[in-house]
Amino acid sequence: MHKKILLPLVAIAAFFTVVGSARAADDLSPIAKISDEWRFTVTPYVWAPGIKGTLNFADGLVKTADVSSSNVLGNLKTGGMIAGEAHYGNWGVMGDFVSATLQKTGSIPLVVPTRKDGTVRATLANKATLQQTILTGAVTYNIANTKDINLDALLGVRGIYATATLNLALDGAKATASDSKTTSTADPIVGFKGRYRIADSTWYVPMYADIGSGGGTTNLTWQAMLGVGKTFNKLVDVSLTYRALYYDMKDGGVLQKTTMQGAQLAVSLNF
Repeated sequence: MHKKILLPLVAIAAFFTVVGSARAADDLSPIAKISDEWRFTVTPYVWAPGIKGTLNFADGLVKTADVSSSNVLGNLKTGGMIAGEAHYGNWGVMGDFVSATLQKTGSIPLVVPTRKDGTVRATLANKATLQQTILTGAVTYNIANTKDINLDALLGVRGIYATATLNLALDGAKATASDSKTTSTADPIVGFKGRYRIADSTWYVPMYADIGSGGGTTNLTWQAMLGVGKTFNKLVDVSLTYRALYYDMKDGGVLQKTTMQGAQLAVSLNF
């Protein structure tokens, strides 16, 4: 995770922790109580995923220089990420926005045929870039609320706009090739989200899972998250989780059986 992204997040958490310390109560709990009043949560976060999978390109030459489906495609280069929730009684709405650019550079060994029926060994340098915007929105309904657990069922939609670019250069020659492909799709999802309080403390386990299909280019998509968090006061929660997002697109889609997974650090501001 880049310091330019991480440091502002830590500063936000520190500021609201100090400001809200006077409001802390002896019975402080990470489990929100259901009431007929509006509750709002805004969560800036940093998710630093790698990508394991295959990018699909239309050009025949580029397709033969496939990025291995077992390799991590890239790390976060730039991005903006934020989530939000609003609740009134048992009902609520949530939204999550991710915009990120991930990149991987490497090389591919080749055996190139010559005009004299011979072969020459060469190296093909490659740089794969995935630019993506993911937006998730859902309506939630509380199905469990005790002193130890809060659990919401959710029904919504996730949209993704992804552009994959592959640049190739033959080592020791001026030959280059590139291909770029864009896909957008929206899929209905169902799932749940919540948190479990650890031993009557201010520590908790955040959890999230959804699954969906039915988009124009999607066979299946799912997302899951699990980790640990702490409530510092009524204003601030901080959590560290492991998050994974999977896409399996139909023929022609950019993301073929592709998983984005990695650590996520979040600061939740409660109002």
